Amino acid sequence: MTENTSLMEPMLPSESNSVLDDLVFDLITKNSALSGRLHPIIGSEISKLIRSMNCYYSNLIEGHNTTPRDIDRALAGDYSSEPKKRALQKEAEAHITVQSMIDSGDAPSCPPATAEYILWLHKEFCNRLPPELLRIENPDTGKTVEVVPGQMRDGEVSVGRHVPPLHRNLDRFMARFEKAYNSGMISKHGKVIAAGAAHHRLLWIHPFYDGNGRVARLMSYAMLLRMGAGNTVWSVARGLARNETTYKQLLEPADSPRQGDQDGRGSLSETALVAFCKFFLEVCIDQVDYMSSLLDTDELSRRIRLYCKDEIAAKRLPKGSDRLLREALLTGEFERGKAPEITGYKERQARDVLGALLKAGLLVSDGQRAPVRLGFPLDVLERWFPRLYPDID
Repeated sequence: MTENTSLMEPMLPSESNSVLDDLVFDLITKNSALSGRLHPIIGSEISKLIRSMNCYYSNLIEGHNTTPRDIDRALAGDYSSEPKKRALQKEAEAHITVQSMIDSGDAPSCPPATAEYILWLHKEFCNRLPPELLRIENPDTGKTVEVVPGQMRDGEVSVGRHVPPLHRNLDRFMARFEKAYNSGMISKHGKVIAAGAAHHRLLWIHPFYDGNGRVARLMSYAMLLRMGAGNTVWSVARGLARNETTYKQLLEPADSPRQGDQDGRGSLSETALVAFCKFFLEVCIDQVDYMSSLLDTDELSRRIRLYCKDEIAAKRLPKGSDRLLREALLTGEFERGKAPEITGYKERQARDVLGALLKAGLLVSDGQRAPVRLGFPLDVLERWFPRLYPDID
């Protein structure tokens, strides 16, 4: 049976939608302001933290609750002896590695909303998974199917009440998907809206047996990043996970047929697609606002100072720690030999303070004589970045 690709039209909301346009303008403006707020070195360290956070929340949406502590251990090569927990740690590590490749420019040069890029995402992620996570049970047939990294499904599936295209038609639907979201006719604002629309339509196609949600979120992340509406220091996955019920409630109506003559001209509901895109953009703006508040230099400096005050009083950090941390926050990094000048202490005492901060992971360095910069160990996150995670452990 040959299915017509018009079954998933419209691919984008109508061009004249002032609500979506206003949201796009807000997102681009706020994202640009956030980009200019941080010292590049601090931004790079924050990006590492955000990759772990993005992975945590994306896992949460999939029903895989891997704690930030377990993710941190996996990145250090410390895997659990419990097979299920170890597998989830490997899954988290795979997600972080793929996002790191996106952030560093090691992803394909083609646009993210293309079959080539989407297959690359799936392949790079799944290639790093343990075998047990590549075997899933088809709930309709009860049979176990193998997920082949970077290959679209070779059988049929259903997702709730939605029945995605037959596997033999996937190439045609992906070709239409690619053409729709990479047209030179789409305006700059339209491209930002397309990140939300493509997110839904990829899930509608459901090209893989498993991994579709994760691939869709990474694709949308990459789309926003490429067009300057996204940033490595905030994550849409956090917003989607914190609004998971609404996220899933809005995905389903966007699968629905057109509801009468006033609901667009395609087979699917344009009203529902607009509602999903609006939600997607509002989530993005909310996350930019959240990270902007956390990364305000004066406020972050205040939280670090209060943290140091408590830790010094408890004799877990030496006096002068706050001065070195503040210097790292404001300048990005500093030479080790400047520690006496910054603290006002003699060389040996200043070296002891520096050593204590390095041991605690509050300062990090690329070598024993290299400059030092701020570190963000898990134990300080709730004090320095409130509500980043719901619960570290």
